[in-house]
Order: sequence, then C-alpha cells, then structure tokens
Amino acid sequence: MSRVCDLTGKKKSFGHNMKHRRGSSGGGGKWRFKAQKTNREWVPNLRKVKVVEDGVNKTIKVSMKAYKTLKNKGPIGSVKLASI
Repeated sequence: MSRVCDLTGKKKSFGHNMKHRRGSSGGGGKWRFKAQKTNREWVPNLRKVKVVEDGVNKTIKVSMKAYKTLKNKGPIGSVKLASI
C-alpha cells in the first residue's frame, strides 16, 4: 500500500534529525565537529474518502489538506465528496 495522495500526489519526504550540538564537547567551540544526523522520513496524513469522479463513485486516499479543501471549498477538478 503506497502512501501517496491520489489528488495532489503528496508522498513521503526524507531528511535528517540533527542533534543540538555545537562542538565536540557540546559547549561551543569550532565547527570542525559537526552535529550528528540520523535519517528520518515525513509521511502524509492520509485518509480514505468516498468521492464522485465524472459521475462514478470511488474510494481514494486523500491527504487531510486536500480533504479539507474538498469539504470547505468544493470540488477539485472533477472530483467532489460523495454525499452520505
């Protein structure tokens, strides 16, 4: 199961966790000893939603940002929330 928003294409992004450390001893000093980095990832907040696309009912995965836009501002392109 992929973690990708079907409307916006939002997906995982990658980066680093960095320690709060200035020098080798942690108390200032030169920048010759850089802070440690560990890999991390950010995943989108997805939700399964029933929508109507071109007159066809579907269930798609949508990010919460796209869901709020559908709910508050109306259709995105030809996709709108299905009435319950």
